[in-house]
This record gives sequence, C-alpha cells and structure tokens, in this order.
Amino acid sequence: MPLRPIPLRPSPIRRTALLTVLLALAGPALAQDRGTLTPKPLPPLANPDDPSTPAKALFGRATTPAALPPQAIGGYARGCVAGAEALPIDGASWQVMRLSRNRNWGHPRLVAFLEKIATDAPRKAGWPGLLVGDMSQPRGGPMLTGHASHQLGLDADIWLTPMPDRRLTRAEREEMSATNVVRPDRRDIDPAVWRPEHLRLIKMVSREPEVARIFVNPAIKLALCREAGSDRSWLTKVRPIYGHNYHFHIRLECPAGDAACHDQDPPPSGDGCGPELDYWFSDAVLNPKPRPPGKPRPPMTLAGLPDACRTVLKAR
Repeated sequence: MPLRPIPLRPSPIRRTALLTVLLALAGPALAQDRGTLTPKPLPPLANPDDPSTPAKALFGRATTPAALPPQAIGGYARGCVAGAEALPIDGASWQVMRLSRNRNWGHPRLVAFLEKIATDAPRKAGWPGLLVGDMSQPRGGPMLTGHASHQLGLDADIWLTPMPDRRLTRAEREEMSATNVVRPDRRDIDPAVWRPEHLRLIKMVSREPEVARIFVNPAIKLALCREAGSDRSWLTKVRPIYGHNYHFHIRLECPAGDAACHDQDPPPSGDGCGPELDYWFSDAVLNPKPRPPGKPRPPMTLAGLPDACRTVLKAR
C-alpha cells in the first residue's frame, strides 16, 4: 500500500530538506539534455588568473586529466580529482552516453568499480549492461552546467534504460533520452516501464561495500521499499531526491589513504521507508509555493576549493 503523506512539521531538518527539494526542482533536467555531434571548444578566458573567475569556468575548460598520482581532494560538492582516468566509451557490458560532455572521467577506483558492476549486472541482476551518464570532468571540480556534486571523481549516473544488444550510434548517444520510470504525478513508479530488474540492479550496486550512497527519485525509493521483501539492509544507502527519475546516482566512499578526501556523514540508520519517506510526498514538497527570487549566490571561485585543487588545475 502506498505510504500516505504526513503533515509537514516546521523544524530545521524539514526546512533544510525543503530547500534541497526546491533547488532540485528549480533546475532543468540537465541529465537528459541532448549533447551535440559537433562539440566546440570553449573560448579562452581573458584573465583566467583573476581571483573572481568562477571555478567552473576553469575546470570546465580542462580537457585532459592532471598527470599526478590519483587522489580525490575535498568534498563531493567542493573538490577536484588528480590522476583521473577515463572510462572507455565501450565495454562488453557498458556504453558511455553524451560523449560530447567529456564527463566520463573519474578516480581510478570509480572506473574499476563501474567496470566491475557492469560485468556483474547481467549475471546477478538480469540487467544486460549499463548506459553510463555523467561521471566527472577530467580534473573534477565544479561544472559549467548540471551537477553540484560529481567533483571528486567518485560519482556516476547510471541510466534506468538497459543497454541494448548493439552498439549505439554517436547520434543516439547524444540525442536519445533515458527511460523515465516515474508516474506523471510523481507519487509512484510507472508500472508500464518499471521492471523487477531495476530493483535487482540497484540492490546489487548498493550491496557493494565501497558505495556510500545511491540517490533515486522518491517514487523509486517507494517502489524499492514496497518490493524489497524481508531483506532490507541494503535500503539504508538508497536515498531519495528529486530529479533522479531517469537515472540513479552512485557515490563511492573516499578511497582508503586519501587523507584530503572528505566523506559525508553516513546515512541515517534504518531502511528509510518510514515517515522520512512520507515527507517527500507531502503537498508542500510536491507542489511548493512560489517564492520571490532572492539574490543569486556568487559562483564558487578557486579560493573556495582546497588549496591542492589549484595544483591539480595547473598541472600538465
């Protein structure tokens, strides 16, 4: 039976969560924006050393990784990555999408992890292979468009569309959309497209010990809670957030020994299927009242990132 919405109670936690929702709903569906068959390099900056230059303008222009030992530096939404590797655009059980974005980079640990779960998916989850969306930029850091996180080389988006039994064309990789598995009213999954294999894939990935969190649409979390059965421990890592109805977002823990990498706090205990999930279906969240536009927050500059990110940015 679907979980019923509960009244929204004013508390700091609720207010913080509501702000997160509003920010998620305010942005465009960038994960499904089309790419291009003719990507053009960004024009050079007139004064890249100006302290007021947005960090996203600097890291967004880095097209190659920093030739440094692999290291994740900072936090998931305020950091960078040295010694990143590119996930090959084609594997036996994966294909990379939106190649024009050049966001198939990550810490070597993430690349190895994606190759592993792609290999495991057909056998363990009945999922034919992964369509991989955004990972990180070659040097991580803030992006010109889209994600606030994905800065450490430890995040990756996996489309909720199973890999077809052929190689997609370049045009398909740039222009096709992933599968939206959520109903138009956003209160549950769409039974016409949701498959048991979706649950098996997310469950398989969440059981990997290096996974810190998996982000999904609240309607997907609701379906997972309903269909999980008695084995529920893996649900703890699966966290609801709007904007994830076409893909799920994998976040790995900081690699052992990367002292400059900052993990976020562990997720709350329990399966996350109680009142905390009901909150996401409250009217205040699903249909928030318009707010007057506030003063835009200034973009993050290089000074807002760990000092080591300056070295990563300047490295050859």
